[in-house]
Amino acid sequence: MGLARGYPGENSLGTEMSKSLTRVRTALQAAGLSDDIREVGTARTAVDAAAAIGCAVDQIAKSIIFCGSSSGTALLFLTAGGNIVDADKASALAGEALGKADAALIRAQTGFAIGGVAPIGHLTPIKAWLDTRLLDFEQVWAAAGTPRHVFPLNPRVLHDLTGAISADFVRET
Repeated sequence: MGLARGYPGENSLGTEMSKSLTRVRTALQAAGLSDDIREVGTARTAVDAAAAIGCAVDQIAKSIIFCGSSSGTALLFLTAGGNIVDADKASALAGEALGKADAALIRAQTGFAIGGVAPIGHLTPIKAWLDTRLLDFEQVWAAAGTPRHVFPLNPRVLHDLTGAISADFVRET
């Protein structure tokens, strides 16, 4: 696993970093946090990311985006990697019916492509909720703007950085 380190705009190989990755790094630095962004190969699923990092699947903070049916805006549900968002619970929290957010909406509002949506560094503010399961850990890992990069942080810091509302919105197992 390589580190995406170097001066802003470059990675460890000295090649140009993506704008998405740079936005995440900038957001971490602006918050006074470590910008320990790691390249893990392809990590499009929580299982893949956890295996690459060597952590529990639930330590992966998935960014699940829905589209508010009334508002037409993207809404972010940060959930533990092993959990699945319950659409009815999520709709009740959002105060509107939720539909699938298409790639264009996600890119327009967050600036990220599906598979690499970070919880921070969005182009525009996004309303967010946080799965309380994430708070059971000292450290969680989130996408860093690409499907190949992740970063660690304390889930309480994640909660504060995103302004997320802690809530129960996952399916019962």
